[in-house]
Amino acid sequence: MSLTPAPRSKPSSPQPRSPRPGPRMISTVVELNVGGQLYTTTVSTLRKFPGSKLAEMFSSSAKVCLDAEGRFFIDRPGTYFSPILDYLRTGHMPTENIPEVYREAQFYELQPLVKLLEDTPQIFGEQVARKQFLLRVPSYMENLEVLLRLARAEAVGMRTSRVVVCAVRTEEEAAQCRDALRNLEAKKMPVVQFGPWSVGPDIEDLLYCVEKDIKAQGYQVHRQKHFLEKATWTKLQGCFHMFTFTWW
Repeated sequence: MSLTPAPRSKPSSPQPRSPRPGPRMISTVVELNVGGQLYTTTVSTLRKFPGSKLAEMFSSSAKVCLDAEGRFFIDRPGTYFSPILDYLRTGHMPTENIPEVYREAQFYELQPLVKLLEDTPQIFGEQVARKQFLLRVPSYMENLEVLLRLARAEAVGMRTSRVVVCAVRTEEEAAQCRDALRNLEAKKMPVVQFGPWSVGPDIEDLLYCVEKDIKAQGYQVHRQKHFLEKATWTKLQGCFHMFTFTWW
């Protein structure tokens, strides 16, 4: 019997563990499919404004949507992404399609671009001047919806329909118009009252806003003064206007 001790077996080396899946790494150069239009840019361009929704879309932890070719897909209008991408690359402010680009800049939460666009005449006039005026008119949007519902109800079997709008700026004007309003309602004439409102633009400005917002929804409409019957109501003529809708 041999007294030589048997050689000890060497402990087996530990097997390397498979690395845990980490966050998805985004290539420096990326291809985008924005509403069917293709763009190529860099991640740093898309992340130019940290904290924006666009930057978050291309963070390592974001859930991504890819098209059939493996491009990043954003389900937004592609046409207006081009001026946004140009702004991110060069700092040049868009000069065309300002309202549409403004809407997209709001969606992507690009606040520096949003603020720049709000200083343009198109956005300043709409967002600051006109909307601030309409905020002073109580229930403006609700009354606008009532006006449209009445116009549609009157359109059954008709080529045109008509709705009277009574616009009163002050409480005194509202009181003076009550009898005329009751007269119109007694005759089954559809009528909607706007106002009174606090200091600001006059009745013509309000009527312009009503017509503009109706046309913005695709309706064909024109307005004219509505003449009241009684001579005692002559001084109220500026408050009553007929909105005529054409359907076909």
